[in-house]
This record gives sequence, structure tokens and C-alpha cells, in this order.
Amino acid sequence: MKVNVHAVNFNVDGKLVDFVQGRMNKLEKYYDRVVSSDVYLKVEKTSEKENKIVEVKINVPGDDFLVKKQCKTFEEAVELSAESLERLLIKRKEKIRAHI
Repeated sequence: MKVNVHAVNFNVDGKLVDFVQGRMNKLEKYYDRVVSSDVYLKVEKTSEKENKIVEVKINVPGDDFLVKKQCKTFEEAVELSAESLERLLIKRKEKIRAHI
């Protein structure tokens, strides 16, 4: 799967990019027809501690899934997004199996 990481209004370091790519590649275990994913990393300028936003858009044939999470760290937000996407992909796979 092709993973595109976009950092909005800041420079992202290599460790975070590697973490995101590794976590997104694990999603193929749940649904093998994932074409690509776009991960947007954003920092909101607020006084709150939970100012890191991660938006993940996954392209599968016939559908797109979008998950948005806001947390204290990018790693936590990516992890929560990936868990949500795992549930969505499992549901999608079961739905397709039911039609066959």
C-alpha cells in the first residue's frame, strides 16, 4: 500500500513518518485491497494539550474511509485512527463476503 504523509504547518521528522507508515501497512492484514492512504498531521494553535490532529483517508476499490482523531501526541492519534480503520475494514470485508 502506498502511504502519503502530509505535515501541515510544521516539519515532520523521519521517526514519525516511519511510525505512521509501519502502522498503516499493518492495516493490509485486515483488508488486502487497500490501494493507498493519505495521512494528514496537523497542529492546532490552542492552549489545550490535545492539539495534535491526525486525519487518515484510505482508498479501497469503490469506497474511501476517513478517520479524524485529536490527541496529545501524534503517535497516540495515529494508533487510535488505525484501530478505527481496522474496525471499518473488517466490517467492509464481512459485507463483501455476505454478497458472494
